[in-house]
Amino acid sequence: MTRIAIIAAFPGELKPLVRDWPHNARNGVSFWALRNSEEEWIAACAGAGLDAATRAFTAIEDGGPVDLLLSVGWAGALNHDVTTGKAYNLAGVIDTRTGERFHCEAGAGELWLATSPKVAGETEKRRLASTYSAALVDMEAAAVARLAAMRHIPFYCIKGVSDDLAEKLPDFNCFISPGGQFRMTSFVLFACLRPWRWPALMRMGENSKRASQSIAELLLDFLRG
Repeated sequence: MTRIAIIAAFPGELKPLVRDWPHNARNGVSFWALRNSEEEWIAACAGAGLDAATRAFTAIEDGGPVDLLLSVGWAGALNHDVTTGKAYNLAGVIDTRTGERFHCEAGAGELWLATSPKVAGETEKRRLASTYSAALVDMEAAAVARLAAMRHIPFYCIKGVSDDLAEKLPDFNCFISPGGQFRMTSFVLFACLRPWRWPALMRMGENSKRASQSIAELLLDFLRG
């Protein structure tokens, strides 16, 4: 049986894909699985960042070898050529800590994604675009790509655009725990006291919802193709 692993950071990134899949959680990792006679699709998320992505993959691998590995989820735009709410099949991933480049399997898209250790604001986005010629930024994909390379597993990366390059958003790094969990209660309190932030946050919320749907559609087309 072919085991296909799908790694994301947060359940919202996977929601349209795994809505009807059986779910369970163990040691801080959430799992969804769908099986037939030939394939097992397993999705997992453990939070934001490289370490959380590694924990999610390790938890999947504890159940058996992985034959295909995908990093999916939300990403920020690094230029105005990508469309918010749309998902992209990427050509490769760059680890901004080391400069390493990990190519996705042949037949993927043309755009590259940069993985940053922190949520990137507008200034950092422009620096990443200039330095790496990347179109998108996230916090997890390089860890997943490295795990795939170490095990010689085919790797793909599908990311949906949650926020535009010039969107004025809060510093989300303040609300991410050392373990990669989003401190929702603290963030809601922060946002409630700053109504001038609401329009940008509402746009991001709508973009993220559409991006998750686009990720699910692109991923299902890919896996069923």
